[in-house]
Amino acid sequence: MRENGRVTSATRRPETPASTVPTRLIATDLDGTLLHDDKTVSARTIAALAAAEQAGIEVFFVTGRPARWMDVVSDHVHGHGLAICGNGAAVVDLHGGPGAHRFVKVRELAPDIALDVIQLLRAAAPGTVCAVERTFGLHLEPGYPLMHMEPPEIVSPAEKLLAKDALDADQPVLKVLAFHPEMDPDGFLTVARTAIGTRANVTRSSPSALLEISGPGVSKASTLELCCAERGIAPEEVAAFGDMPNDVEMLTWAGRSYAMGNAHPAAVAAASGRTAPNNEDGVAIVIERILAERL
Repeated sequence: MRENGRVTSATRRPETPASTVPTRLIATDLDGTLLHDDKTVSARTIAALAAAEQAGIEVFFVTGRPARWMDVVSDHVHGHGLAICGNGAAVVDLHGGPGAHRFVKVRELAPDIALDVIQLLRAAAPGTVCAVERTFGLHLEPGYPLMHMEPPEIVSPAEKLLAKDALDADQPVLKVLAFHPEMDPDGFLTVARTAIGTRANVTRSSPSALLEISGPGVSKASTLELCCAERGIAPEEVAAFGDMPNDVEMLTWAGRSYAMGNAHPAAVAAASGRTAPNNEDGVAIVIERILAERL
């Protein structure tokens, strides 16, 4: 199912006291948040996730990763088995294990808007090179660095990657990745947001000058909001965890939210609380506290 994006407020809501509104859903980012830097899930975190599910608290992994990079946590989805991928561009059922995921929702970036955004970025930040993330593959422009977890399927200028007769044109575009070899990451984000405006949602989660561009209104928060509405779960009943600018909307929207000890300043400003760094199991620490509150 394909849906238009919804804009979620970026105003930090006051946190409701935990004693009055029990947590019904935990939403956690992966890289820099749930995962250690070596991309593993610790034994403590695995136990905390399982205990939350056993207590009736749903757990959603909410990540910028594409669905095909979710093997690292596919063994830890319980119950619903769903994950929000591509910064909200897709909801994926991970049941069945690696290679057997199923797209439940797709909130695509229209190819004509994607090309418009790329051209605006080229003008605003000369030297920008881009990649196109479709549902089942990553396609690169010449000069785009090989920084991801897989080889590209196609290398060609964006105009060809996004053409109506392009290979895999039948697959929705989930996001555009834009890289600049010289600019400061936050500076590049500011330039891109100014140039693109409301045509698309622009964010970043990488330590390098790599931007992630989704459809207008598409974010981790807006897709999480859709999933929660389907379950009758209010923002006040959600605890969210994140570390980078692509988590800001989600941290703002959730009733309880925690920036990691290693978080970007924008994530810290958006969250209602802090926890330990990812390498010290900061997510597990809070989950254990939430479960203790229920006793």
